[in-house]
Amino acid sequence: MNILIKSATIIDPKSEFHNATQDILIENGTILKIAKTIKNTNDYQEIRLDNLHVSQGWFDSSVCFGEPGFEERETISNGLKVAASSGFTTIGLNPKTNPVLDTNSDITFVNAKSTGNAVTVLPIGALTVGSKGVDLAELYDMSSAGAVSFYDYKKPVSNPNLMKIALQYAANFDGLVQSFPQETKVVGKGVMNENVTSTKLGLKGIPALAEELQVARDLFLLEYTGGKLHIPTISTAKSVALIREAKKKKLDITCSVAIHNLYFTDEVLTSFDSNYKVLPPLRTQTDVDALIEGIKDGTIDMVTTDHTPIDIEDKKVEFDHAAYGSIGLESAFGALQTVFTTKKTIDILTKGKDRFGAKTFSINIGEKATLSLFNPDGKYTYDRKTSISKSKNSIFEGAQLKGKVYGIISNNKVSLNS
Repeated sequence: MNILIKSATIIDPKSEFHNATQDILIENGTILKIAKTIKNTNDYQEIRLDNLHVSQGWFDSSVCFGEPGFEERETISNGLKVAASSGFTTIGLNPKTNPVLDTNSDITFVNAKSTGNAVTVLPIGALTVGSKGVDLAELYDMSSAGAVSFYDYKKPVSNPNLMKIALQYAANFDGLVQSFPQETKVVGKGVMNENVTSTKLGLKGIPALAEELQVARDLFLLEYTGGKLHIPTISTAKSVALIREAKKKKLDITCSVAIHNLYFTDEVLTSFDSNYKVLPPLRTQTDVDALIEGIKDGTIDMVTTDHTPIDIEDKKVEFDHAAYGSIGLESAFGALQTVFTTKKTIDILTKGKDRFGAKTFSINIGEKATLSLFNPDGKYTYDRKTSISKSKNSIFEGAQLKGKVYGIISNNKVSLNS
C-alpha cells in the first residue's frame, strides 16, 4: 500500500507533528515521510479530503457481531466494514455468539474469519463454559489461540468463589478477567433505571444498588486474589467512586463506560422506544455527570460503543419484552463530540489498547501507519437509513451529532467511505 495523504491536521500528542497540518507519505504500510509539502513523484494514490484530520487508530473494547450463529444480526465480514467506516482500527470482539466462544477452536475461527482485514480483531473468550456461570472455560487454551480477555457478555458471575478462582487462575498467564457489574437478584424483573421516571412510566426499575453491590464485591475479590480485572460499562456515580478508591489502593483494575450512558438519561424512556433499552440502563443526570468526571480524571479508563446488533423480531416489541442493546460504532465519534472537545474525543477513542494487548503506533516517521481519518466539524442528524450495519437498532436514531468519519488506514490497507 502506497499512499500520499495531503494537508492533514495531525492529532497525536505522541507525534512531533501534533496539531500541525502536514502531508504524510506511506509506503508499504509504513510512514516514510511527514512534511509540509510532499511531491507525488511516484504517482501514488492521493487522499485529499475536506478539513482532513488524522489520529492514531481508534479502539473499541466491547463490540458484538453475531457470527457464528446469529449471522442475521451481523456477520464478521460486514461488521468489520462497519467498524472501518466508523473510524475504528482495532476492536475487542465479544463472545455473544451461538455457540459461545469458549474454546481454543472458537477463537481460532474468529481469527481466521477476520484475517487480512484493515480492522484488527482482538477476540474475547467466554469466562465460563457456555457463559452459564457454572464452570470456568478453557482460559489458558483460548489465550494461547489469541484471546485477549475473558468475559461472559452481559452475564454476571453470581458465584463469588468462581470469580475468585478465575482471577487467581488467569493471573498465572497474565490473563485479563472481565466481570459484568450486576447483581441479578437485586435486578429482579427490572427493565430500566429505578427512579422517578420508572415510577411515572409504570416500569419495573433496576436500582443503582444492583450494579454497585457487584462492583464492590469484585473489588474485594481482586484485593484478596490479585490478578487483573476489567469492569465493563459501569453506569452509576457510586461505581465511579468505588473504582476511584480501588485505584488509590493500587489494585490492577480498569473500567469502561458505554457512550450512550454519557449522552442520554432515563428521561428519554417516556417514549417507550425499545431502542433506549440497554444494559446497564440509562441513569440520571447525576450519574452522567459523575461518569464524565470519571473520564476526565482518569478513573474511567476507556469508552466503548458497546455495539450490539439485535434483529427486529427481538427489538421491535413491547418494552418489557425487548432485548437489551444498541448498535453504536457508526455514531460513536459524532456522539462523543457533542459531549467532549475534539482533542478529548480523540484521547478517549485511542485509549485502552495496552490493557487488551494491542500495539499502539504514533504518527511519526518509521511507524506503522495505523490511522483514523475524520473531519471534526459539521452537525448532522443520525439516520439509520444511512447505516451499513445489518441490524438497525440504534439508540442514537434522530440524535444530533457532530463530525464526520472518513475511514481508516491500517494493516497495510485503506478503507475509506464513499
